[in-house]
Amino acid sequence: MTILIRSVAVACATIAASVFTSTLAQAADISGAGATFPYPIYAKWADAYKKETGNGLNYQSIGSGGGIKQIKAKTVTFGASDAPLKGEDLDSIGLAQFPMVMGGIVPVVNLEGVKPGELVLDGKTLADIFQGKIKTWDDAAIKKLNPKAKLPSQAIAVVHRSDGSGTTYNFSYYLADISAEWKDKVGVNTALEWPVGIGAKGNEGVASNVAQTKGSIGYVEYAYAKQNKLTYTDMINKDGKTVAPTAETFSAAAANADWKSQPGYGVILANQPGASSWPMTAATWILVYKKPDDAAATAEALKFFDWSYKNGTKMAAELDYVPMPENVVKDIEQTWAKDVVGKDGKAVYSAK
Repeated sequence: MTILIRSVAVACATIAASVFTSTLAQAADISGAGATFPYPIYAKWADAYKKETGNGLNYQSIGSGGGIKQIKAKTVTFGASDAPLKGEDLDSIGLAQFPMVMGGIVPVVNLEGVKPGELVLDGKTLADIFQGKIKTWDDAAIKKLNPKAKLPSQAIAVVHRSDGSGTTYNFSYYLADISAEWKDKVGVNTALEWPVGIGAKGNEGVASNVAQTKGSIGYVEYAYAKQNKLTYTDMINKDGKTVAPTAETFSAAAANADWKSQPGYGVILANQPGASSWPMTAATWILVYKKPDDAAATAEALKFFDWSYKNGTKMAAELDYVPMPENVVKDIEQTWAKDVVGKDGKAVYSAK
């Protein structure tokens, strides 16, 4: 199955070569690499930004782990990660970190006759499925949550990420918060020793594998499920309420986030309280050097992010991402002006 990104004049020929840029892209275009979670919205923003300014964006959607490696190696102007770096890591490398947008991670399934939102799962059941403890779709735990559903005795085929992934970090963080057994036996990380399942690279790869595999379950950013018409499940949240993945439920989970409480705004939004909160809400972050070797390139990147914050909210909403609050954006841009400087000591970005 070809993964299509709506409103973007780009096709991913292969997952490994998941790069968005127009055919007119020049060597001077902004370069970045990393998280696949925000790829649909970064691609849409890049297309609109190119049309408005003539400046392109070359972004390799290779996973958060790859993005962190590339920014450390200084082969790109910015890295992108769905797993925030800790303060000591940011300081040791010399990086500034800021959240760009928020969205939701959703379980996706391939079950004949089941439509999006017709199946309900909770965190414990999801953890047991991905540990291989629940092996068939008619297991008592799934039937208890879905008493009216016609569940087959079909074996469950688990699909998970094979690459270093911030989506995996947030997904496993949620499962560990719900399940002590998951926390002890599997843990929380961007890459895991999975007890069962088939590995796939990127949100694109998981979406494609689930679409092709009968009886499968995986986890992807919601835009991938929506755009590719995958069947996503509803979830029971921390307050015991059944919620669907929507911009509203993602926003509800993020409503009380204290972004300044963590270095580099590294707040995890999984399993937040609230009757309307989606339990697997997540932010995605950008990484740039505080003292970049190429200050002009970093300045161009920050111009793109500034433009996206201010002009990209409608586009983000159309893909069911949640824009960052205006007060947080203002604080982030003040941080740019203070922390990101050229070799002359002057700020590469001026807060407006």
